[in-house]
This record gives sequence, C-alpha cells and structure tokens, in this order.
Amino acid sequence: MAGRHRLLLENAQQLVLVCGRGEEYLLREGSRSLCSLSVVCRDGCIKAVGQADVIRSQFSGATFERIIDCSGKCVLPGLVDAHTHPVWAGDRVHEFAMKLAGASYMEIHQAGGGIHFTVEHTRNATEEELFNTFKHRLERMRRAGSTLVECKSGYGLNLETELKMLRVIERAKQSMDIGISSTYCGAHSVPKGKTATEATDDIINNHLPKLKELKLSGEIHVNNIDVFCEKGVFDLESTRRILQAGKDIGLQINFHGDELHPMKSAELGAELGARAISHLEEVSDEGITAMARAKCAAVLLPTTAYMLRLKQPQARKMLEEGVIVALGSDFNPNAYCFSMPMVMHLACVNMKMSMNEALAAATINAAYALGKSDTHGSIETGKQGDLVIINSSRWEHLIYQFGGHEALINYVIVKGKVVYENEKCETMSSY
Repeated sequence: MAGRHRLLLENAQQLVLVCGRGEEYLLREGSRSLCSLSVVCRDGCIKAVGQADVIRSQFSGATFERIIDCSGKCVLPGLVDAHTHPVWAGDRVHEFAMKLAGASYMEIHQAGGGIHFTVEHTRNATEEELFNTFKHRLERMRRAGSTLVECKSGYGLNLETELKMLRVIERAKQSMDIGISSTYCGAHSVPKGKTATEATDDIINNHLPKLKELKLSGEIHVNNIDVFCEKGVFDLESTRRILQAGKDIGLQINFHGDELHPMKSAELGAELGARAISHLEEVSDEGITAMARAKCAAVLLPTTAYMLRLKQPQARKMLEEGVIVALGSDFNPNAYCFSMPMVMHLACVNMKMSMNEALAAATINAAYALGKSDTHGSIETGKQGDLVIINSSRWEHLIYQFGGHEALINYVIVKGKVVYENEKCETMSSY
C-alpha cells in the first residue's frame, strides 16, 4: 500500500487490543493480547493492525515519517482518565495534615477549607495563570499514559469564573496534543451567601443559557454537565433540575453521586439517561441494578476512597450485576494524583478488580463514560491513533509496578504523533 504514513510500530512483543470487535464497552474480563504485531497510523487514525510480516508486505511500498521498533515491548491503547478537576489555583497541602489528624471531608469544608478555599484562589487567578498550571498538569497526565482526559470546571461557583475555567479548557483543547472532554460543574458546591435553591435557579436561569449561547457562537464547546449531589450540598431535587436543564441544551449527564451519604443518585441518573455517575461509595443495591439496566457507566475513583479513608466502591458487585465500570483519577487539590497506572493498581488491590478489568475500565469503558468509545479506548482500525508503548514484555507491568510508570512508559502517541518519548527507557531495564 503506497503513500506516506505517519507512524509504523512494528514487532511488538504484545499488542493489547483491549477489544477488537467494535464493542462499546466491556463488562468483565476483556483485554486481548497478541504477539509480534504491528500498527500503522495515518491521518491521526489507526490504519492497520496485524501480524508484523503481513503488515510489512501490505505496506511494502509505503514511506513512514517514523518507524518504532517495539521488539520486547508492549503496545496498549492510550489511557482514558474519566474524572478530573485540573483547573484551579493554590493548593491544599495544609489540609492533608488535617485529614491525617482525623478531620473529615465535610469538617474541613465547613471550616472554610476544601472547595471554598480553592474557589477563592481560582477567582483571584488570571486566565493565563490558570492555563499555565493546567497545561503542566495535562503534560504530567500525558507522561503517565493518559491520552484522553475529562476536565471539569467547578472552582468558580459564579458565572464569570466558571466561564474563565471553561475558556482555559477550550484553549487547551485547541492547542495541546491530548484529548479533552470538557464538563461544566458550576454546581460543585453552594456558593457562600446563597442557598442551594438560589444557586440552582442561578445555574438554570443564567449559567446554562450563557453556555448555550457560547456553544452556538463556537467560542466554547462543553460536553458534559455535572452536579455534586450530596447531603448539605445539592439535594436530589436540585440535582434533577440542573441535570435536566443541562440535558435540554445538549449536554451529556455525568455527575457526582452517592459519595458520602446514600442519596439515590444512581436511581436518579438511570432515570434521566445519565451517561455516567462518579464516586458511588454509598450507592444502594437498587441504584446498582438501575445503572446496569440503563447502561449508565460507574466512574469509580479509588484515589478518593484511599485519601479520604472512605469505604471502597463496590466494584465487584457492580461488575457482577452488569454495570459498566470505568476509572478516573479524580485529580484535584484533595486527591493529587496524575497517574492512571496508579489508579488501576489501587482498583485491583483495594476494589478487588482483576488487571484485565482495570485496564478495560481505564480505556474502553472510560471512553464510553465520556461518549467516546467509538473513537477511543482500544486498538482497532479506524479509531484514533492514541497509543502507549511500555518498556516491558508483559503489559501487566503497567499496573504491577506501583508508581513505576516514569521508567516504564517509553512512548505516548496521540493521533499517530509521538507526544512523549522517554529516552531513559532505551538505556535501562524496567525490572
């Protein structure tokens, strides 16, 4: 096949397809590995996947901008981080000491810390300051293998700052080699001086119409709507009103639910046709059943349960009931983790997922939770050329080596373009 192609990956020890028959998601064991395979990328997409000798023959007349010899290495789909809060100013390192001393999330919140602390700093930051810190955070996520990241607003709680955050996310979408699914999360907390009902009315009457206007003018493209449905924050009825209003202007529903208290968020999400619900540490049995029936993804966040010492989400029960389980880092000032390999490790150890289940949850299922599994999340012809090459003959090292990804991830590829190359991998063993 003659012509100029961007990238050839050849002779991979293992090629982890994750799924190879056009599945939208995987419910249980799913990663499929093949040996001595090659991948061809052209025009940002995967052009061919197959046995190395067959690919070599098929593309014998082609020229490539770059050829990477993957002998002794593994090729996996780019990882998908289905839940992050990466745009903010200041940090909350001082609160970590409070947590270690026994303060709960809500105690810190009520003492003026938590979300409100970050809101104050984010409101005072310039758009340029926010963009620069956001850019560096995305680069760190990318070095850890993430090629598609869900990014929320939510540290503004007023229209002006929420739009500032969304403009920063839009700018990164347009200028950086990483996939972004943007989420409006103006209902992350109730602003000081307002009741939950007043905040809900403000979002429905002012924030969402402005987002619709900016979408129509092409200035900002938001994908999802999020609400923190929680006792003392937004109750079930306020959550319903905001999510329905967001859905009415074309946003996917993807919200925080059943984290600290059982709120029947899962039942509400299933009823409203939510694409995904995050957290779910306190989900009811009825909520799990409802999510399975509605094909509503559960975005589980093992970092949050670990750092806040909450009970772990019931990943095993969800998987057995047929829920689509995805993973996210929940990167934010409260859970400062960039690394999906570490998230997968925690999911296996603390939530009792298998490595195959964790990989599916951090690729095809996380893509599904963002409405992107037709283009992302697996190595299949026609999908976007987002790939990770690791310096190991077995893909499981990506999960097994807790915190070891910096010496293990050799290349990160987005749309067929190498966006990160770790030269240390060429001179050192990953073992």
